[in-house]
Amino acid sequence: MSELASTRLAGKPVREPARRTGVRADLVTVVLVVILIAAATALGIYFNRPGSGVVIWAFAPPLYGDWLPHVGPGSAFAVLIAFAVVGWGPALAARLPWRRLLGLGYLTAVGWTFALAMVDGWSRGFAGRLANGHEYLHEVPGITDIPAMLRGFSARILDFQPDSWTTHVSGHPPGATLVFVWLDRIGLSGGAWAAVVCVVTGCLVAVAVPVTLAALGRAEAARAVVPFAALFPGAVWIGVSADGLFAGVTATGIALLALAARRRSFVLGTAAGVLLGFGLYLSFGLVLLGLVALAVVLAGRNPRVLAPAALGAGAVVAAFTLAGFWWLDGYHLVVERYYQGIASARPYAYWVWANLACLALATGPAVAAGLRRTGAEVVRRRWDPVVVVAAAAVITLACADISGLSKAETERIWLPFAVWLLPATSLLPPGSRRWWLAGQAVTALAVNHLVLTIW
Repeated sequence: MSELASTRLAGKPVREPARRTGVRADLVTVVLVVILIAAATALGIYFNRPGSGVVIWAFAPPLYGDWLPHVGPGSAFAVLIAFAVVGWGPALAARLPWRRLLGLGYLTAVGWTFALAMVDGWSRGFAGRLANGHEYLHEVPGITDIPAMLRGFSARILDFQPDSWTTHVSGHPPGATLVFVWLDRIGLSGGAWAAVVCVVTGCLVAVAVPVTLAALGRAEAARAVVPFAALFPGAVWIGVSADGLFAGVTATGIALLALAARRRSFVLGTAAGVLLGFGLYLSFGLVLLGLVALAVVLAGRNPRVLAPAALGAGAVVAAFTLAGFWWLDGYHLVVERYYQGIASARPYAYWVWANLACLALATGPAVAAGLRRTGAEVVRRRWDPVVVVAAAAVITLACADISGLSKAETERIWLPFAVWLLPATSLLPPGSRRWWLAGQAVTALAVNHLVLTIW
């Protein structure tokens, strides 16, 4: 809850100096984040100079992309959507009926994400993103026997073999590739359909995050988060990357877990387990989302929901194992493959903190200020569900960062974790939310118009 709300609940009069102190602390936090981004950019440019001897392999540091100031067909639409959300988002979030609000939030997120993708143009920004030689679609035509693919998947993970999987396929469990194979099987082949599925699935976070908060008894916070989820700067990478799809699938699983805890529903709990279990086979790193899932169960005060969730997840694990893919074998091979590539050259000492600059660009200044307020609530030992979920996301991201298995590209790779920082924006004072939404929009528009992201 915000500092203002906390004071009211304590039965004390609201003091203007305390409120101003909180706002100043928020702005100081944003300034420090800007300094972090500037330092990561400056040092990255220094490392990228000829003869530096340091390889960071990020040509628009700290982001993975190329400096390319540009506009495109989506520019005007993105600005108009941002203007509308900043102008009317908070008011609509406060008064619309809940289901209509969720529907509007989702449609806005889809429009925002598609408009940002179209800044780079139809082919370069949307239809061609998943069709290059490093992506999943490159392997789809060669997969004619799914059971055989699953049985032999691990044998093709390591590099420098005649039949090694492409970069993204080798770096993930087979579930990620299967999604695109299944799309091809039902007639939705090619980069455009793959991009559509990634966007419409990834934007489910705009529904899943507020639904989770509402299920945990924080209806006002859920409403406050909707505009921030719709105008999420990470939409730059949700459109279009498979990591956006991963975020949508797992966020929906966590939302179902929260609903199951509230309604004491075996069916919803099992469905949550199936989605979260499938998440383990979309990306190895998503095992860390177990921390956020446990935080939701803790905040929901219904540990019994873990039983059906475990049943659903166990069914997915059993299916993949019986089909011939053992998760732990795949994980160890992927770690080995990771260090066969540029990860062995990228310096940990730079990326362990530059990753956080990438995260800040993907989440925006409102999340930074919200996390400052989250930290203040933790210090006061006020374990509101908003605080519990946001704190769990911070711990999850810290684990991912320290592991060294996420050096660069975290603006995209960490999307499934980053969306769970959004609850922190509900702690921002209501009167300032339009300004924070404007900061979110400016961040996304600046990144998308200055940098040509690679994936």
